Amino acid sequence: MRVLIDTTSAPSESLVDLYRPPRLPWLRVNMVSTVDGAANGESGTSGSINNEADKAVFDALRAQADAIVVGAGTARTEGYRVADVPLVIVSHAGRVPDQLRDAEPGAVLLAVCASAPGRAEATKTLGADQVIVVGDTQVDLVALKAALVARGLTNLLSEGGPHLLRDLIASGAADELCLTVVPRAIAGVHPRILTGESVGAELDLAVLLEQDGTLLARYLLR
Repeated sequence: MRVLIDTTSAPSESLVDLYRPPRLPWLRVNMVSTVDGAANGESGTSGSINNEADKAVFDALRAQADAIVVGAGTARTEGYRVADVPLVIVSHAGRVPDQLRDAEPGAVLLAVCASAPGRAEATKTLGADQVIVVGDTQVDLVALKAALVARGLTNLLSEGGPHLLRDLIASGAADELCLTVVPRAIAGVHPRILTGESVGAELDLAVLLEQDGTLLARYLLR
């Protein structure tokens, strides 16, 4: 993997060093896209467009994360399972994805708003300590970040999806966007990496890597 741009002054070219947060707490989002802007492929999942280079960065980011933040819809579509660190599922409806309902205490946290219709059932399923209530009618992502930091989870990795990425950027909760652009063009109807109302975020390129035509960029949000 070639380092094309590096403004981080990393002590080595290892991926962990190149992607080390400049400070804590820190919340980064990792996404993948085709050259023509598709955030998923033929199967409707990101797994149908990612590749070996993307997987290497995915593993490096997960290796240093204290928790993984993901939207409930993405967790269902991508078939998320319990990870080595807590999964934080963001659900405005307050519903735990079926495949995570039997997780051991602490393995899955659910972020909900106070008015979420599934809040009571989620509390019964996961336990009160595993349900984080932030916001009245919508999940307050800035408050969620603070709540996770208060639990000692300071190096936070989000894996989307597009709606959550848009909201993390719009709210100011996100510090960084890691984006893999795979050398494919697939056309068709697919989501972009951000979905929802317009945002006006500006980003600074901190790292750019290349492997076999795949570009892996690390952007810092201003």
